[in-house]
Order: sequence, then C-alpha cells, then structure tokens
Amino acid sequence: MESKAHTRIHISDLNEKLVGSSVNVKGWIDTIRAHGKLIFFDIRDVSGVLQCVVSAKNTILFEEAKKLTKESSVSLIGNISLRPKNTINEKISTGTIEMSVTHLEIYNLCPVLPFEFDNAEVGEEVRLKYRYLDLRRNNMKHNMIFRSKLMKAIRDYMYSQGFNEFETPMLAKSTPEGSRDYVVPSRVHAGKFYALPQSPQLFKQLFMVAGMEKYFQIARCMRDEDLRSDRQPEFTQLDVEMSFTDKEEIIFLMEGLIKKLWKDLLNVDIKTPFKRMTYADSMKKYNSDKPDLRKETGEKYAFLWVVDFPSFEYSEEDKRYVSTHHPFTMPNMEDFAKDKFKSRSEAYDIVLNGVEIGGGSIRIHDPKIQEKVFEVLALSKEEQREKFGFLLDALSYGAPPHGGIALGLDRLLQLMLEVESIREVIAFPKNSDARDVMLDSPSELSKKQLDEVHIKLELPAKKNKK
Repeated sequence: MESKAHTRIHISDLNEKLVGSSVNVKGWIDTIRAHGKLIFFDIRDVSGVLQCVVSAKNTILFEEAKKLTKESSVSLIGNISLRPKNTINEKISTGTIEMSVTHLEIYNLCPVLPFEFDNAEVGEEVRLKYRYLDLRRNNMKHNMIFRSKLMKAIRDYMYSQGFNEFETPMLAKSTPEGSRDYVVPSRVHAGKFYALPQSPQLFKQLFMVAGMEKYFQIARCMRDEDLRSDRQPEFTQLDVEMSFTDKEEIIFLMEGLIKKLWKDLLNVDIKTPFKRMTYADSMKKYNSDKPDLRKETGEKYAFLWVVDFPSFEYSEEDKRYVSTHHPFTMPNMEDFAKDKFKSRSEAYDIVLNGVEIGGGSIRIHDPKIQEKVFEVLALSKEEQREKFGFLLDALSYGAPPHGGIALGLDRLLQLMLEVESIREVIAFPKNSDARDVMLDSPSELSKKQLDEVHIKLELPAKKNKK
C-alpha cells in the first residue's frame, strides 16, 4: 500500500514546479522505446501523457520494465526531472519534464492488440467489437469528454433558466402515429406488452398538467426504424416542456442555449436571432424542409428555424391523413376552422447546415380540440379512449397551454465535432445493421426465458441461398 506522500496525481497536474519531487502516477503504457541500458516509455491517463525512464542500474526494476507491453495498466513512483533541451516535446503539456522511475507495479499486462491505435484505416466493425479499446484512442476520448461537457453545460443553462430535471418511465405504453416500438413482454401480465419510449412526449405533457411548469430531461429514446447507415435504434435528446408559453419564448430559450454551447465548448460566437422560413417557402425555394444555407450566408454554422408546417399529410400507404409531426401538436385554429385537412400547425424545426437537429411545437391543451384532431386521423371514439384515454382525461383537469422542443444530442455533437458518423460521438453504438457486435446483441433467448414471458416463436422460413 502506497504512503500518503505518494497519493496518486494526475499527469495534467505535473509541471516544472515539481522537479525534484517524488510522485505517483497511474495509467496505461502508451509507447515503449528500449535504448541499451535505458528503457523509455510514455504513461497515459485520462488527463495526459508523461515520458518515463528506467535505468539498468536498478537491475530488478529494469527486468520488471522489460515485461511491459503497450496498453498495460501500471502504477509508477518516481522523481520528476527536467528533460534535456534537445528532447523537449512541445506537443504535450508535460513535454519539458520526465519521470525517473523508482517503483513499478504492473496491474495488468496487455496482450497483442487487435488493432494499432494510430491506424486510421482500421475497420469500423473491429473498432466496435473492441470498443473498450477504441475509446482509449485520443480522438475518441476527446469526443466522450466533450460529450460529458456538453451535458453539463446543458444542465447548467436549463437550471439557470428555472427548469427542473424530471425522469420519465422507460416501460410505457405502445401508441400509434409514430415509428415502430421496441416492445417488452410482461411476465406477470400474460399476453401484454410494454413499449420502450420513442420520446417522453406524453409524460412531459402530463408534467405540465401536474403543474411543474418547466421541465427538462436528457432522455434516452428508442425507435425500431428501418435500417439506415447513420441512424441509431437508441439515441439521446434534450427534452424540454414549458407551461403558459408560446413559440417565441421557446425559440428564444433554445437560441440562448445554442449560443452558450458554441461559446463554452467551441469558443465560437453564434449570432442570434436565427433566420426563419416557413415550410412553404423552404419547399418552394429549396425543395427541402431542411435547407443548407452555408453557401448563402458564408457562415460555418448556418442555423435556421422552419415554421408553419402542415398539420397533416395524406398517406397513400395508410389511405388516411397522418400527423406531420405528432398528433398532439396544436393546429393553427383559424386554418383548422376553414379546412382542417389543410391547416398549418404550431410546429417548428431547427436546422443546422442542412441537418434537422431538433423539433417542437405548441401542444393541444383542450381535450375537445384533441378529439377533433384524432378524428382527422381516423381514430374512432373507441380507439381514442383505448389508446389515449389517460391523456384526454388529464387535459380535462385544467391543463395549461404548453409547448416544448427536443434537440437530438447525438446529431448535435456530430456537427459540433465535425465527425463523419454519429457513432463517433456515442460510447457504445450499434452498427449500421442495428447490432451490437461487442455484446453480440440482439441474441436468442432460451426456451425457459421465452416460456416465462409466455412467448412462442414462429420465425419466417429462411431463404435458400443460391
């Protein structure tokens, strides 16, 4: 057990003021270089890198150091000294100092690595299979720490604006009008299922009915969507809801947040207010509801609010009208009174460089209006009660006007860090086939597990390969 004098110190805290001191550092062997009677190696922890040297004058220590392999975890005690001027490394914060090792404890020797950390060509499947190693790489470590700082900055801002952070259930009810749900069978209620939330939408509205007024959550969401190369079945979003609010207040709140994030994390000043465009104008001018305005503005970050979306669109597949956003979005009531099928909505999306990074709306707080919207969506009275009876009941108990927004944090991080894929900003992502190649998931369940949840599988016949 190390003495109090040798309490572990992080590498980033080492500097020339500690020359002559004996210190304890812990971490991983980054590189090894043997030069005759001297062994040089770099030790790396979460904060930085330090060059170390072991001399053959200490025979036992020298022989122990010979065992070291890259990425082995160790504890070192040694004396800090100045490097010779011709060996100073200005690329690292500890480049003017080094450690002369006096004690080495090997916690765990690392075998041959499945890939070299400096190999930029290593395949993504290999990286994902050994993600715990991939995350040791400097760029991935930077991305993860940046993500952590983003989460803290968001929380600091939201609390400063009078919001409270509330959790919502992960086991919820399957509802229509969205993507496919991930379903969870109930063991105690045979033949019944929970659904994992595609968003906390209804719960955050219920918080407004409950009088909480200002809610936010950094929420995990799941959607069983068709495979796309750069989509994840589970993702993270900033979820926000306010009572007694309007579109302008929510837009102002989000512009303030984005301005803070870019300044605090990128040291970039973002101009506000952001440009706005109606859905109709955007489609007419760009044939897109998320145009990239960088060429027009000459800015690196071109933010845009798209507003006045249609409330409904006709689905040829379903042979009925469906919600453009979701069925809880307040329609423009003047439009709705004239022609409900062609009404605009109180919805708004925020776009950055041609990518939708968030969307929100003013919600329906009157149960009678909500019922009329359900009717447009071809939901019978019975279906309304069966699927959304709890919401209609809640809205009838003095629900306040309310609205909110959700920002996709994975996509936001991808744009801030300028990486090719959102998998670069998620610690343990699924691959493009929605598989976790590290855990080999999804995987089969045993018959016992299936029996416990009262499920019998009928798998589609496998196609013969020609």
